[in-house]
Amino acid sequence: MRKLKYYYDTETLSYRKIEPKKRKYLGLTLLFILGSIALSVLLLLLYLNIPGLETPKEKAYKRELEQMKFQYEIINRQMDEIQTVLKDVEERDNKIYRVYFEADPISDEQRKSGSGGVNRYKDLEGYDNSDVIINTQKRLDQLKKRVIVQSKSLDEIAEFALSKEEFLASLPAIQPVQNDDLKRLASGYGMRMHPIYKIRKFHKGMDFSAPEGTPVFATGNARVKTVKRSRRGYGNHVVLDHGFNYETLYAHMSKIAVFPGQKVKRGEIIGYVGNSGTSTAPHLHYEVIKDGKYVNPINFYYNDLEPEDYETMVNNSALENQSLD
Repeated sequence: MRKLKYYYDTETLSYRKIEPKKRKYLGLTLLFILGSIALSVLLLLLYLNIPGLETPKEKAYKRELEQMKFQYEIINRQMDEIQTVLKDVEERDNKIYRVYFEADPISDEQRKSGSGGVNRYKDLEGYDNSDVIINTQKRLDQLKKRVIVQSKSLDEIAEFALSKEEFLASLPAIQPVQNDDLKRLASGYGMRMHPIYKIRKFHKGMDFSAPEGTPVFATGNARVKTVKRSRRGYGNHVVLDHGFNYETLYAHMSKIAVFPGQKVKRGEIIGYVGNSGTSTAPHLHYEVIKDGKYVNPINFYYNDLEPEDYETMVNNSALENQSLD
């Protein structure tokens, strides 16, 4: 209950009740409301401008941003490790694998070239941390490109390996006649005295002296290209096509054990030593043809000869003696 106030009226010599003025109360109320609003605005301005003073939502955003920065740092460290491993693989690829299989190395420009043209990172621009995001994305794109190039290179190496395996199996690499006594090599590759015409003539192969009926072996995997029986020249002879531009010829045989088009493996019997054609004694005349040119067969006996035996064969084949055909 509001207290009543009185004042003494000297004119009437009595106490009179004091009546509050409505206008005064209205003014005070309005003043209070305005003051409250002004104080609230002032406090809000102070709250928004005080350094370090953040709303709970701003604090959450800030924590999330710091966490994202931390994750980007981890990603970049992981990419550093991946780059180190990838660089090692690339060096092995260029300096070992591709060298072994006689393939051209892949240049750094090919491995690390980027994608030109339109700015692929335009959507990532305009943010406070755009530099971090764009740099990470660029590194990731470059890594992806290098991995793709390396993957294709390894696929190519795998194909080379399969081809190389086939090549090594097809290459003429053994003696066509088993002959432990290499002194029985009758004649080698080069200028020799012809046994019939008695003139120096180029001898295109090697003569292996052996008893008639001695097995003759294919010196590498091949397809039988030619089978010919004759009383002249090479006599009964066989030509094998080894692929990779290699062919071998086996001449003066007494008997042929293969037919045209047949596939043979290295070490498989294709015939038997004889004295057919223009021959003066039982022996096998053996030739190696590479790219259509005759080459010295001495360079291909590396699969079944010890170093000492090979040296003996080299010395004997170099003697300018008389050939047997």
